[in-house]
Amino acid sequence: MATETSTQSYSEQWYWDDRYSNESEPFDWYQKYSALAPLINLYVPRRNHPVLVIGCGNSAFSEGMVDDGYEDVVNIDISSVVIDSMIKKYSDRPQLKYLKMDVRDMKAFESDSFDAVIDKGTLDSILCGSNSRQYSTQMLEEVWRVLKDKGVYILITYGAPNYRLRLFKESCSWTTKLHVIDKSLTEQPLETPKWELTKPIALDAEEDSVESAIGKSPDVHYIYVCTKDESLKVEADAV
Repeated sequence: MATETSTQSYSEQWYWDDRYSNESEPFDWYQKYSALAPLINLYVPRRNHPVLVIGCGNSAFSEGMVDDGYEDVVNIDISSVVIDSMIKKYSDRPQLKYLKMDVRDMKAFESDSFDAVIDKGTLDSILCGSNSRQYSTQMLEEVWRVLKDKGVYILITYGAPNYRLRLFKESCSWTTKLHVIDKSLTEQPLETPKWELTKPIALDAEEDSVESAIGKSPDVHYIYVCTKDESLKVEADAV
């Protein structure tokens, strides 16, 4: 169990540099690619278009995407230690690119560059640290900027709708769908899961529909599929 002090450090570069200097084995936060592949395939159908994985760490998730046919997977992380390691590890896989970058400032990427941005735990890490509201807003605004119109930000998180939906509404113009997956399903499930991964959970203004669908305090990871919708921004600016 992570201590409060260590979780507060999740937003700091020094923490990750130190961690990756001492941990070389691949580690996937929350879920592995095999468990999430049906959802990724559903929302990111064009495998020859660029995808951005933020806060990649030393995860094998992007390797799984390339094995599944994705041809251009760009990975960023705030830790130069892990980026240097991953560049060496995947030097023979041109489909995988690794760059040292802060997700709150991705000016190296032009606007409208990616079909999809995938986040397993990066927003959660930022929310653990100081100035969390300011930094999470900066991050979401940058994610929105680098996405193409109708591109998707796929967030895998422990954050329930009453917390995460508010962030989305306050940051940018998104249309959001919610999926859930059992926390235990980190590998290909051996039995039929309780919830169908590719079927969205209905959302209403009070989020009552989520609790009625999956129960109170379910043992799940929430997956938010946020679609960039520039028409909503135009409407908001006109008001």
